[in-house]
Parts: sequence; C-alpha cells; structure tokens
Amino acid sequence: MKQSVFAVIAAKNEEKHIYEVVKDTRKYVDMVIVVDDGSVDNTKGQAKKAGAVVLEHMVNLGKGAAIITGCEFALDKKAKSIILLDADGQHEPKEIPHFLEELRKNEIVFGMRTIRKSMPSVYKFGNWVIHKLTQLLFGMDIPDTQCGYRAFRTDIFKKIRWQSSGYSMESEMIANVGKKRLKYSMIKIGTIYSDKYKGTTVKDGILIVANLIWWRISR
Repeated sequence: MKQSVFAVIAAKNEEKHIYEVVKDTRKYVDMVIVVDDGSVDNTKGQAKKAGAVVLEHMVNLGKGAAIITGCEFALDKKAKSIILLDADGQHEPKEIPHFLEELRKNEIVFGMRTIRKSMPSVYKFGNWVIHKLTQLLFGMDIPDTQCGYRAFRTDIFKKIRWQSSGYSMESEMIANVGKKRLKYSMIKIGTIYSDKYKGTTVKDGILIVANLIWWRISR
C-alpha cells in the first residue's frame, strides 16, 4: 500500500519540530510535501534538510489554503493516497500504516485523539458542540472533528475539496464527506503535546459553528 502514498504537511514557524516530523514520516510514504505557509524562521531549510519537497507561500494564507496547495501538487505527481498530519510533532508518523490499512476498506480515514486533561474546559465544550452539530447537520458521528491527522484516496479529492483557508477546513471536509455519503472510518491515535495548548481558538470555534450551518443551507 506504500506505493504512491504522499504526506502533506502545512507548516508555519515550525523549525523546532519539522525536521523530525519529516524524517519519521518518510519511513512510511513515497514523498513528503511541506507547504511553508509564510514562515519567518528556518522551517523551509529544516524541512528540506530532512528530505521533504517544500512548497512556499510567501505570505501566510492559512492551514486550509496550504493543504490545498500540497494536495494539488501530490495529485499532479499521480499520488493515489494522501496523508495529512501536523507539523508540530503532535502526530506520530508510526500511525501511518494503520491509516493505510483502514484506507483499503474506506475512502477517507479520520484520526481521533485522546482528550488532553489540561485542555481548557471552554475548548472541550467547543469540541463537543462542533461534534454534535456535525452529527445533526451532516450525519457524521466524529467526536474529534478538529484532528488534522487524516488519510484519503485521491480519487475523492474533488468531492471533499474545501474552500476554507483556515482551521474550518477540517469541519468543511467532514461536511463534504457527509453530503457526498462517502465511506469513512476512524482510528484512535496517540498524541504528543510538546508545547502549550495551541490550535483552534474560541474565535475559530464560533466561525466553524457558523460555517457548518451555512454549508448545510447553502449547498
């Protein structure tokens, strides 16, 4: 299943982690694509040093836009499967074979993190709200909607392609999977939190909720 498997990683100012992430990911895929999304540190240099193909956004366009850039490049290179994982080291590349095994039976596979005890209660509540709303509006029972560790077959990319440039992309992808009734599964993953909590903010969460409602009534 390794043949034509590409990893796409969006990175902004991740020089501290990107080398190890790329090095470990390369063990399981044919190519690692890092999209440097307007970094002002040496993310590009560290990613190249580790063996990644690096694409650059000269200014920060957002995670969703960066991953689109990487996925389109992978499709041009005839990728059959794409793995998405984060640049900050919280996703363990050794999980990739589990995603690929599940992808034999499904069109897309979502990672599910264990809940971090130190995650602020407001974020836990926000994740619960997004989960329930996604379930209500799109019939997608995915408790961890914001986990960026995912794998999908490239033949469904046009069906799941998102328009969100920022963190709403994860939820938009799920909404598209639900509306297109694509075959999906979930796997539990380990998560390493090497820095203080970061990710979807309260503002991002409010925008995601508004977008979910809009996607339901407008498409």
